[in-house]
Amino acid sequence: MRIARFSIDGNVAFGAVEGGSAPGAEGDLVLDIIKGIPYTDFELSGTKVPLSKVRLLPPVLPNKVVAIGRNYAEHAAELGNEVPEVPVAFFKPTTSVIGSGDAIEYPPFSNELHHEAELAVVIGRMCREVPRERVKDVVFGYTCANDVTARDAQRREKQWARAKGFDTSCPLGPWVETDLDPGDLAIQCTVNGEQRQLGRTSDMVRSVEDLVVHISEAMTLLPGDVILTGTPAGVGPLNVGDEVAVTIEGIGTLTNKVIKRG
Repeated sequence: MRIARFSIDGNVAFGAVEGGSAPGAEGDLVLDIIKGIPYTDFELSGTKVPLSKVRLLPPVLPNKVVAIGRNYAEHAAELGNEVPEVPVAFFKPTTSVIGSGDAIEYPPFSNELHHEAELAVVIGRMCREVPRERVKDVVFGYTCANDVTARDAQRREKQWARAKGFDTSCPLGPWVETDLDPGDLAIQCTVNGEQRQLGRTSDMVRSVEDLVVHISEAMTLLPGDVILTGTPAGVGPLNVGDEVAVTIEGIGTLTNKVIKRG
């Protein structure tokens, strides 16, 4: 099931996305409004609205976004790095999260903004120290993400808080797919229609299960929390006016335009 979060007439709700998932078929999609929140048992209201009549919001409002760096060997190599012996984790603040269709604001402290297409894992229940065999039980679903990065700031500051945590640097969407095997999915990123990244989740150094186990050893994960699983090779520049799209097999396409802040 595809679960979207949206606003209509000033009201915010969750809805189950119904209709074809083929590219270009968005105009045929409708949302069946969910009673309550989707992390627990819920009912569909039967009240349906066309997707074209709503504004899609970030599909979740995470308490935290835990991101993993250098989880694809070719991406690590293209930036002159080795694959780390243990997963490299960092945080993106909740203020960095935007939805599909929202604008990425070019930060004033950077002159080298990069796209990073990623599979995002959405947690569905409170959990800690999750054993590998229970990972599927705590995952709500998956969505598309763009770990937008101020690459020059990342190099200059030697740590990633500002470079990867600035406002609008974490587009998520367009919705969460709850019925998906993340083991071998195609990930594509285009900028103004030109392909920049093309990889598969099977190329990840550490799997979704590895990452959930590793992160939950250290911290409690809450419903709606998000784990970013790393990006394949092909990262590159974004400029004001660019439209960047992240497409993941079985999920859909996350699209954002880059604008000048202010």
